[in-house]
Amino acid sequence: MENQIICVPAGIVNVDDTNKISVVNIQSKDQTVVPSPGDVVTAMVTTINQDMCKCLITTVCGHELNETYRSSLRRQDVRTKEIDKIDMLLCFRPGDIILAKILPMTEAHTFKLTTAENELGVVIACSEYGYSMVPISWTEMQCTKTNTIEYRKVAKIVKDEQEIKTT
Repeated sequence: MENQIICVPAGIVNVDDTNKISVVNIQSKDQTVVPSPGDVVTAMVTTINQDMCKCLITTVCGHELNETYRSSLRRQDVRTKEIDKIDMLLCFRPGDIILAKILPMTEAHTFKLTTAENELGVVIACSEYGYSMVPISWTEMQCTKTNTIEYRKVAKIVKDEQEIKTT
């Protein structure tokens, strides 16, 4: 068994022959990223009622996930002002893609989200007719095909600092 390597596939193998000793470095293809409190995530709204919406987290801090995490966004975590006036059905719809922040965990296996910042909320949405929508204010999006206006809790798009410097 001399000069043989026996292993199971775990990732990409890099062999460094520059020294007298060969070094085998295995890099995992699948890096597991678990959301932590304060992380900004991208999630898709799956179901909604008057008190909350359920979402699937698809990216954490810009890292695309191999598997989604279940999460929920409660009415009191949509925004900081006029919480009693929030109508979840006027803020989100199933299928919307949102930017949200992870709140401290209270239960195992359940992530709580908040959109209570200007930069958080709906970033991609389709109208009730299935066409893409564009934001026209912080509470409204307009269908690109029919020009119908629908209510959403729209995320304020912030330009990247590099992008600002080059423009």
